[in-house]
Amino acid sequence: MKVTFERVIPDEKSSFRTIHNNSPISEFKWEYHYHPEIELVCVISGNGTRHVGYHKSNYTNGDLVLIGSNIPHSGFGLNSIDPHEEIVLQFKEEILQFPQQEVEARSIKNLLELSKYGIHFHHKVKKSLLPKLKLMLESEGYKRYLLLLEILFELSKCKDYELLNNEIMPYTIISKNKTRLENIFTYVEHHYDKDIDIEDVARLANLTLPAFCNFFKKATQITFTEFVNRYRINKACLMMAQDKSISESSYSCGFNNVTYFNRMFKKYTEKTPSEFIKDYSHNKVSV
Repeated sequence: MKVTFERVIPDEKSSFRTIHNNSPISEFKWEYHYHPEIELVCVISGNGTRHVGYHKSNYTNGDLVLIGSNIPHSGFGLNSIDPHEEIVLQFKEEILQFPQQEVEARSIKNLLELSKYGIHFHHKVKKSLLPKLKLMLESEGYKRYLLLLEILFELSKCKDYELLNNEIMPYTIISKNKTRLENIFTYVEHHYDKDIDIEDVARLANLTLPAFCNFFKKATQITFTEFVNRYRINKACLMMAQDKSISESSYSCGFNNVTYFNRMFKKYTEKTPSEFIKDYSHNKVSV
């Protein structure tokens, strides 16, 4: 997993950028990155993984997330399967200048402050905003800008959301330790289906075991063991979404005990594997 800085160029004759991704997911790089622009991601349909700051989880049947400036995140096509369609807005806070006496604008400013934690909006919010987001793809000039303001104002008045992180992840943590974290993440990606010895990973990071544990907790806000368990559960979710059995998903993702797998699955997803399969099948039919 690489952590990169992304340079965002506004659309021609516009102060912000609009992206419509509707191509096969194999054509895109869904890497972990950051940029100064605030980003609104609307996955119109599809399933995948959301990775925003310290938070990592799976979504089904689309998604709507607002991500603050310089918060590291992955593209929402990560671990998804075709068809995948999304609309993305990227804008700098400077383009939203309001007079101090403009009371209505305070809610938007509060929304942008909350976006530093990553805001996940519920499905009905996504559904209500989708017409405006689609209209954004067809609009030009001031109409486009006014649509952006309308979208942000609607979101700022919305109560149906949850914050993805308990604290803000400074992008400097990622950028300063970029190479070391990349090596650790890549090692887990290549070995999650086997037993992972934390001492081997500490040696890879060129740290003593205590120093490695302190470094990883400071950089990610979770322990290395928790990171590996979360990574394995995410992979297991994707396997079960592709009709693999619970036991097959468990053993293929590095869990040697199905009972322990069930316990970890419940801990990180708040559902049992059976409940996940049932809910996923229901959503798949709805789509």
